[in-house]
Amino acid sequence: MSLADQVLAVNNDLPIRTDAPVHSGKVRSVYWLTAKDSARLIQEKNYDVALDTPLAIMVISDRISAFDCIWQGEGGMKGVPGKGAALNAISNHWFKLFKEQGLADSHILDIPHPFVWIVQKAKPVMIEAICRQYITGSMWRAYSKGERDFCGISLPEGLTKDSKLPELLQTPSTKGILEGIPGVPAVDDVNITRQNIEENFSSFNFKSVQDIALYEKLLTQGFNLISDALAKLDQVFVDTKFEFGYVKDKAGNDKLIYMDEVGTPDSSRIWDGEQYRNGKVVENSKEGFRQLLLNHFPDPDILLNKDRMAEREALARDNKLPESVLMAVSNTYIAIAEKITGQKIVLSENPKAEIIKILKEQYQLVD
Repeated sequence: MSLADQVLAVNNDLPIRTDAPVHSGKVRSVYWLTAKDSARLIQEKNYDVALDTPLAIMVISDRISAFDCIWQGEGGMKGVPGKGAALNAISNHWFKLFKEQGLADSHILDIPHPFVWIVQKAKPVMIEAICRQYITGSMWRAYSKGERDFCGISLPEGLTKDSKLPELLQTPSTKGILEGIPGVPAVDDVNITRQNIEENFSSFNFKSVQDIALYEKLLTQGFNLISDALAKLDQVFVDTKFEFGYVKDKAGNDKLIYMDEVGTPDSSRIWDGEQYRNGKVVENSKEGFRQLLLNHFPDPDILLNKDRMAEREALARDNKLPESVLMAVSNTYIAIAEKITGQKIVLSENPKAEIIKILKEQYQLVD
C-alpha cells in the first residue's frame, strides 16, 4: 500500500447515519447523530450527560492547512501521513490531564478510533483564546514595526525576537465574523481587548460577565499545565490557541469546557529546548511548515497579506509540494506526539475502513 493510500484526506463521505448535513472544516468533519441514536448511545455507553443531549461523531483527517489554505503533495499525497492520529493523541493526552487535575471537562465523551471522537453538543464561546509566553510570529512582526499595544496590553521597549515575554499574555481574537459589536470590526480573527469582551459578553456567547474570569483562569491553568509538562521533555511551549464552549451537565446546568483541540502542533508553537538555549529555533509544530512555505515561494507577502487571498488560494491549488516536504511534517508530528504521550503512533493502512467497521459493529451507527 502506498503512502498516499494511508492518508485520510476526505473525511466527509463516511456512511454514518445522520439526518443533518455533514459539517466539514479545514481538518475535521462533524456528523450529527439522530436524536434516537444520541439517546441510545448515552444509555448504552453511560455517558455523563443528560439523555436529550445531541451527540456528534467528529472525524479528523490528515489534511494540512496553513495560511487558511489546504496544501497537497506530489504523487497523490493529499495530506500528511500520521498527522490526524498524532493530533488526536496529543489532545486526548492533555484533556485527560486537565480532567485529572481538576481544570475542566472537554466536549469529548468517547474515543472509538485514533481518528474519531464522540462529542456532546457545545455552544462555542466566539473567541480564539491565545496565550503567548514568547514574542514571535505576528506579534513580533507588529512589534518590530513599532506597535506596542496588543489587545489592550502594553508591551515594554527593548524586547528581542523569540525572547521570553515578561509575563504570560492572553491576546484574544474573534472566532468567525461577529456583527454589531461596538469597536470590533466585523472580520474574522481580529484582535480584541478584555474591555470589548466585558462590554459585550453575551455577543461572545458568555453566559455571564463572571464567566470571563473563569475562561481566563482555565486558559492560564491549561497553558501552564502543558508548558510544565513539555519543559520536562525539554520542549518550549511558546504560544497556543484554546477554544471554549458551554455544555449541559446531567442536571441541565451550563458548564464551561475546553473544546476543539489543545496543545497540538496545529494550535501551538513548540520549540526544541536544547536548540533554543543554543540560540536556534527548531520548530516541533506546524510553524516549521509555515516557515517552509514562506521560504518556498518567491513572494511571501501572498501568504501573509489577507488582501491577496485569491492569489494565495491559487498557490495552494496549483502547486503540489514535494513528497519529502510532507514526510518531514509527518516526522515532526509523529515525533512530538510520541514524546508527549509516551506511546507509539501507528499508521493505519486503511483508516476509513477501520472507522466504518468500528462504528458499525461497536456503535451501530452505520447501516
